[in-house]
Amino acid sequence: MPTAAKGEARATGATGSPGPRRPGRSPALTSGAGRAAARVGAFAICQAAMMAGIGLLITGPARGLWPFTAEDAVNETFEDLRNDGLTTVSTIVSGAGDTSTVVGITILCCLVLVLAPRLPRWREAAFLALAVSLQSQVFLIITASVDRTRPDVERLDASPPTSSYTSGHTGAATALYAGLAVLVLSRVRGPWRRVVAGLLLLIPLLVGLSRLYRGLHHPSDVVGGLLNGTLSLIFVGRAVLADDAWAAPPPADAVDIAVAAAESGAGPSRGRAVVIVNPTVTDAATRDRLRLVLAQHGYRETEFVDTTAQDAGGGRTTEAVRGGAGLVVVCGGDGTVRAVADALAGTGVPLVLVPCGTGNLLARNLGVPLDAADALAAGLTGVPHPLDLGRIEGDGIPTTHFTAMSGAGLDAAMLEGTSDRAKSALGWPAYVLAGFTALRAPRMRLAITLDGGPELRRTARMVLIANIGTVQGGAAPVPEARPDDGLLDLALFDPRGAGGWLRTAGVLLRGPSRGGKGGSTGRDGSTGPGGGTSPRGGTSPRGGTSPRGGTSPRGSTSRDGSTGPGGGPVEFFTFRRADIAFTRPQPREVDGDSVGPGRRIAAEVRPGALTILLPARDS
Repeated sequence: MPTAAKGEARATGATGSPGPRRPGRSPALTSGAGRAAARVGAFAICQAAMMAGIGLLITGPARGLWPFTAEDAVNETFEDLRNDGLTTVSTIVSGAGDTSTVVGITILCCLVLVLAPRLPRWREAAFLALAVSLQSQVFLIITASVDRTRPDVERLDASPPTSSYTSGHTGAATALYAGLAVLVLSRVRGPWRRVVAGLLLLIPLLVGLSRLYRGLHHPSDVVGGLLNGTLSLIFVGRAVLADDAWAAPPPADAVDIAVAAAESGAGPSRGRAVVIVNPTVTDAATRDRLRLVLAQHGYRETEFVDTTAQDAGGGRTTEAVRGGAGLVVVCGGDGTVRAVADALAGTGVPLVLVPCGTGNLLARNLGVPLDAADALAAGLTGVPHPLDLGRIEGDGIPTTHFTAMSGAGLDAAMLEGTSDRAKSALGWPAYVLAGFTALRAPRMRLAITLDGGPELRRTARMVLIANIGTVQGGAAPVPEARPDDGLLDLALFDPRGAGGWLRTAGVLLRGPSRGGKGGSTGRDGSTGPGGGTSPRGGTSPRGGTSPRGGTSPRGSTSRDGSTGPGGGPVEFFTFRRADIAFTRPQPREVDGDSVGPGRRIAAEVRPGALTILLPARDS
């Protein structure tokens, strides 16, 4: 078994354990960057210790030995050679090792390596940046450990506050220009590459000579700088550039290795799973992680099926159920989740929700992790939970189910006005921007019949039929809605003037309450007249309850406790079936997908119609 596969088997466990601590991860998929960094760090410590030791030796026991006794004569010879021309040249050459010059050229070269080639040269850029950085860090340690005075000659530059040992200019120039020479020789093809590399290697030597000429270092300081820069290149190059580098991209078949290892150690097979994937929001890396998570949890018969423009997922889900799938995983946005849930309604086949879209409303309300691998692992180790679905139809809307929210008016116009490009670039805030345009639409006039009761007439800017309460950004337009209570919630938004909009905003930002559901307080904080109790603990205007357990118009409660027209900026009702008629066509949406304008919506709840696997909660 390959080493990576052995590591995977150990991570997964050979006794059928639930799975690894980090879902979708495997030793086979790692680049070894962490281990390489640890090795480079260890070698850097050794490098700093060795260089500091040499410096202490030069300034201590060996200072009376040759060749260190001849260094003063060398510095005096360079002083005697000075003339205007050489001084000008030394100024220019020495500048090539200045901190600002080295840092600027390093950044520029790294940007070119990343942005200019057809495929970014990340490893080469990392090599150059790390080598220069490592040299500078070791240099600082050396100068703090070794106190050596500058040569006793006239210096052409102001003396830096650091020790004479080692030459920082020479070390930095070696790490940068010799590093570029390594990249030219190893990554460039052409007859001129040796010439270019030779010129680059010459620069650190010239920088060292210029530092001697300008009276700033002893010869052994320059040699120390050359050695420090060279060691930095060797250690970093071994880590990231070598063919058997400590850090290297995983092999092309790394996922297959990881999956095979996981399957060999995951215990008995748990049956066949079908993953319905929206390819527009799920990349190849996410698919690979999901495949690995399934293998780590014992699913060896796994089929990934893409949605299409013609089939949003419902058709392929139906085929999967007929084919004997014991588990369906949906990876997509709210629209894909709705299509899959519609096909699974009443089948009893469990669903695992993997949020990959923009809104992910159902996942957020159920507390499902938003990371794909974590969400899948949480579902596979979770427990079955019955979830309500809403069944909706209307003129131009074929009968279908929804999991989160449907509605008409402002929210539908907002969704209709948000382009796919805006959603991709901005995420859910794109909906907010589109909402400002939709505010100019006139109010709707509508008639509502709840659970066969008397007709209610209202005006509204937005109508929401909700199975959940919270949307993006933590706003709760229907704060009491729950997806497992056997009821649906109806919210009517009809703010008038600045005060009405402020009260509406207060409702949206207040969030779900912790008390009973049903009877709602009005914009002034009051409850409705009468004293009856709704099935979810609220008060009803006339004290009645619906014979089927939902609140009828005689037993429903609005936010302001009214039942007549124009009840307030926000009204809430609970029901099992609602029929809504508009006086003119209105934009409509089902689970975030625009379904076109129309005059009618009919919705009813299907309690516990969907079985979904959710993380076990502590009671």
